[in-house]
Amino acid sequence: MSGHSKWATTKHRKAAQDAKRSALFSKLSRNITVAAKEGGDPNPANNASLAAAIEKAKGYSLPKDKIKTAIDKAFGTGKDAANYETLTYEGYGPAGVAILCEALTDNRNRTAADVGAAFRHHGGNLGTPGCVSFQFERKGQIMVEKVIKSDDKKVADKENAVDEDEFMMMVAECGGSDYEDADEEWIVYTAPSDLMAVKSALEAAGIETKGAELTMEPTTPTEISPADAKKVMRLVDKLEELEDLQNVYHTMDMTEEVVAALEED
Repeated sequence: MSGHSKWATTKHRKAAQDAKRSALFSKLSRNITVAAKEGGDPNPANNASLAAAIEKAKGYSLPKDKIKTAIDKAFGTGKDAANYETLTYEGYGPAGVAILCEALTDNRNRTAADVGAAFRHHGGNLGTPGCVSFQFERKGQIMVEKVIKSDDKKVADKENAVDEDEFMMMVAECGGSDYEDADEEWIVYTAPSDLMAVKSALEAAGIETKGAELTMEPTTPTEISPADAKKVMRLVDKLEELEDLQNVYHTMDMTEEVVAALEED
């Protein structure tokens, strides 16, 4: 196990998502509704998918009342019923970067048209099912802030597993498969089925977590130039703006040079 510094897209992506908080909240709520409905149980203790959806929502500060409303909607009737279906769209962006999109929609024709238009207008090509999914691996992802800051003057900021050697050992002991140094936070990776168990084990060991979710990681990142990276990110940003798309993943290698170029925009 090693703390590789591929850096992910954490900081860049969250900055973009924070600017569209209302749209993000809508997507998080929809994700909770579908997880609750498909799992057939409103109790996250008995519904692993719902537990993961709620943890992801908490990581982005979705209010508790909105979480409850989303769960209730899963078991509503009539106009309050949730009728979403899960769809996946795959294709290639500029410079041959593979892109995988996960959607929750109540109108597949609308979603397909919107996704296709985004690819065409930003130098990409929408492909057939399975054309890029083999380049990704499903993983659990837990975010851990290195230092937990407090606005209360009477409470000192708390170091939260800052020592890397100690943290590496803790991740291994708690069942994590790997971790990554993402500047101000650690990102812990797990097998999908181990996500909530590893999160609970870390917290039991005294490490506070700030969010957990299921994600797709590229198995072989694609190396591209900073100029092409900007083109790819314009496509990714456009796809993320689509209300029906829950998650957009890509294989672009987020090197320090690429990250610096993206932060210029």
